[in-house]
Amino acid sequence: MKLIIFGATGLVGKQLVQQALFNKHHVKAFGRNVYTTDYLETENLQLLQGALFDEVEVYNAIKGCDAVLSAIGGSMDGTDKTRTLGMKNIIKQMQKAGVKRIIGIGGLGVLNADENSLLVDKDDYPPEYKAVGFEHKKAFELLNESGLDWTFVCPPNIINQGPTGSYVTNANYPPEQNKYKINAGDLAMFMLNELGKNEYVKQRVGISN
Repeated sequence: MKLIIFGATGLVGKQLVQQALFNKHHVKAFGRNVYTTDYLETENLQLLQGALFDEVEVYNAIKGCDAVLSAIGGSMDGTDKTRTLGMKNIIKQMQKAGVKRIIGIGGLGVLNADENSLLVDKDDYPPEYKAVGFEHKKAFELLNESGLDWTFVCPPNIINQGPTGSYVTNANYPPEQNKYKINAGDLAMFMLNELGKNEYVKQRVGISN
């Protein structure tokens, strides 16, 4: 497949690039600092230095791809709107380019607490994660309204470790066996596997090691 990876220089983004190349995908790695990152050198990798809010750069990156992988991040205090405004632009340019499939990363708070509310909406949700949780919630709402074939992975604490292949998932709710952590490598592995399996289209995904 021909993939575009946004947030390619981040913790999960670098894992996505490495694993996608290992699996013989053609990869476009998009980010502000892609030329300073030590990627595997291969003819299947194209580095695209660009700004996530630039409509032309994002459209040109997405055009001709089979799917989009979004590992965009930002600060935790709610002042950084990268997760929402970046996702809004990605969605707009996907619609323009006729690309339907996207798998993005949100956060644990966007999963269901019960049938009527999300975890982030609960009074006992940790206050230090509220601001970023609401950013993830808005990104989820944008995807849900987009008409795209989306999957929104909602991990707990992401650990800077490679893939083990041992993790559990659940649709729209946290996994029953939730250790509240996931290796960056396993998160990337799930996202790439989901591209082939399409088990969670138009669903959020809880995941844990």
